[in-house]
Amino acid sequence: MNLLRNLRFSLRVLRKSPSFTLAVALTLALGIGATTAIFTVVYATLIAPMPYPNPDQLVMVWQKIDGNRNGVSAGDYTDWVQQSHVFQGLKAFAGTSFNMAGKEQPEMVDGQYATPGWLAMQGIGFQMGRDMLPEEGVDGRDHVVVLTNKLWQRLGADPTIVGRQITLDQKQFTVVGVLKPGMADRFTWQVCAPLVFHPAQLNHDYHWLNVMGRLKPGMTLEQANADMQAVAAHVAEANPRSNKGYGAGVEQLQNDFVDNNTKLGLWLMLGATGFVLLIACANIANLLLARGTMRQREVAIRSAVGATKRDVFVQFVTESLVLAFAGGALGIGVGYGILHLFIYFFPPDMLPSEVDLRLSLPVLLMSIAATTLSGLLAGCAPAWYASRVDPADALKEGGRSGSSRMRHRLRQALVVGEFAMALSLLAGAGLLMHNFWNLNQVDLGVKVDHVLTFELPMNKDLNWPAEKITSYYQQIVRNVGAAPGVESATGVTGLPLQGTYFGMSFTITGQGDFNDVSQRRNTGFQMITPDYFRTFGVHLVRGRAFTDADNAQSPHVAMVNEQFARQFLQGKEPIGQRVNVEQLIPGVEQLGPVQAWEIVGVFHDVRGGGWEHQRPEVDVPFAQSPWVDLSIGVRTAGDPAAMTKTITAAVHAVDPTVALSNVQTLEQVRDEDLAGDRFGLVLFGFFAAVALALAAIGIYGVMAYSVGQRSHEIGLRMALGATRNGVVGMVMREGLMLAGIGLALGFVGAYFVGRAMQSMLFGVAALDVSAFCAVGLLLLIAALVACYFPARRAAAIEPMQALRTE
Repeated sequence: MNLLRNLRFSLRVLRKSPSFTLAVALTLALGIGATTAIFTVVYATLIAPMPYPNPDQLVMVWQKIDGNRNGVSAGDYTDWVQQSHVFQGLKAFAGTSFNMAGKEQPEMVDGQYATPGWLAMQGIGFQMGRDMLPEEGVDGRDHVVVLTNKLWQRLGADPTIVGRQITLDQKQFTVVGVLKPGMADRFTWQVCAPLVFHPAQLNHDYHWLNVMGRLKPGMTLEQANADMQAVAAHVAEANPRSNKGYGAGVEQLQNDFVDNNTKLGLWLMLGATGFVLLIACANIANLLLARGTMRQREVAIRSAVGATKRDVFVQFVTESLVLAFAGGALGIGVGYGILHLFIYFFPPDMLPSEVDLRLSLPVLLMSIAATTLSGLLAGCAPAWYASRVDPADALKEGGRSGSSRMRHRLRQALVVGEFAMALSLLAGAGLLMHNFWNLNQVDLGVKVDHVLTFELPMNKDLNWPAEKITSYYQQIVRNVGAAPGVESATGVTGLPLQGTYFGMSFTITGQGDFNDVSQRRNTGFQMITPDYFRTFGVHLVRGRAFTDADNAQSPHVAMVNEQFARQFLQGKEPIGQRVNVEQLIPGVEQLGPVQAWEIVGVFHDVRGGGWEHQRPEVDVPFAQSPWVDLSIGVRTAGDPAAMTKTITAAVHAVDPTVALSNVQTLEQVRDEDLAGDRFGLVLFGFFAAVALALAAIGIYGVMAYSVGQRSHEIGLRMALGATRNGVVGMVMREGLMLAGIGLALGFVGAYFVGRAMQSMLFGVAALDVSAFCAVGLLLLIAALVACYFPARRAAAIEPMQALRTE
């Protein structure tokens, strides 16, 4: 009964002050909405169980070398299947792409090769049809596919598609299944076909597979790792040339493809929204304290007629909880809107496919808990002060009490806390801004303007000899280079800014025995056609570039980047050195005999995937080491995007069945590489701006209330000779003193924020003086502006009127 009475009274009181109620509810809605949205992302990505049956049993199995993860060779995978004892199932998969026949022209679709049973092992549901069968994992019976629901819809949503055929890579494949809509539609692939191992692929040298397993019931991760380490040791003993030094590691599938910086960024964002919510609570507490002062006579009358201190405390807490739940209800709506903005602006592939961003029950429970906690945090102090009101003192007209002074000190302390938290958030945004600036100043090693890029994978099942592959791509590059508006064209296995396609082990002649795995080192490795340096604007440092004379019949030559020369040649003359690398056999996942490549040139470093670190790189002529997949770069005289149709026509003049994939300008490639950093900066900056605004509002509220309470004192000062400028200075000094204390505490918090963010930053120290001073100055300016208006109002007080009013 008491609770219902308190609720009715609270609603009646709040209805009488709609402006106050709306201001509090909106302030709280912003904090709870931001927290709800970010917690949804954190929960769905890092906490929620994956949407598979018994998800804790699903694991990834990696080959390990020097503590780092590596792909798995087909030979190792088959040995693992035969020798391991801890898995219900162990399946391999590898990404690919297919040329899918279209009505007008072919289309490139991302695909997946997987050993039959891979989808069933995960527990992925089918809308129609079935998974691939074990007997379909053999050569000759493998022309079957499973489609995602998204692709099935795009193909016309034919309900009788199971059993029908589609054309992929100019061959007929029978559709045996269509996956359910939902999670599978977020996969990076749209077509899944059986993974078949040909005899040449069953080697231990070429690492190209990913391996997923499902543990047996009751099996722990520690037991699985012990078993796989024993298996890997046995395989290394049987194959010392290829497997010496290699181990195996078993890791939970959940979050295994989320890098540590993404995880850290998500937790920091959640912390940032928590700070915003705390600042909002501090503002609301200030409003409630001010409101409590104006209600002292009401509290005194209630106490005089029998209300206990407990009754007053509970009533005020109830009012704050009613306000909190009003703000919480609005906050869930705000969170829903912010979440959909996140989904729209999230960089592609930033989160795993399993992540389902929606307001789930755990998220709603968190929102309710945050709402309740916010109401208690904002309401307990004002309620306590209200319950301590002395009725006799409060009923005296113009009476002032120690309680009022204590309220004022608490309000000042809350403002100090707001400024400290706001500075910590602003410092985080400043660090990310400095980081983004540094990334934009990185020497990419290429000229990104007027370049169009696209991928052109060839049908791997054609089994063309190396000479035919070389001739095929040379024709395409020549035809594209001759198109109107094209200045030059080149082929490369790995595009600049995206990284080399291959990573290879090597030795330098005279510096190690290649047969000893421990003496091999690793480098990026790619094949290029002669106009690579001209097309991408890569600077030649010394020696010469490749020419058409560097063909299959001429001596094998290579070029290395400056990082390779610095890291591995250590001051020696690079020209004439010989790099020993195993041959890549086109169309076959197998390494050939060791080939010596003579270095004829050194080129300026070109940034690959991840601009923070420069990798060593070896480039060889495509004609001397052809490969079935090639990316094309085209330098144009005008807008490269406008040349897409012309370039497509030039490609189709050579091969009308091939589809161009991932057509982008090099500027777009650069912008995509920065998308994650840009998104983090904008998001953190938004929360920091909200915190700045709330802190400024907080100090404005405190100073405005202080001026209102001290109007008699200010009038008396002016009557005794104080100037208006002196009054402005007095109020400004008081406000800036609070801001200064908050800034001092905030710089300590900013340092710890910088330390937490250190792994995410490029060329930025944890104690970044320039960034911290800049955001400190920004917050100080906000405080000056917020204090100026109450100070000007104080200076406008008429002494005689203030004294008469008092």
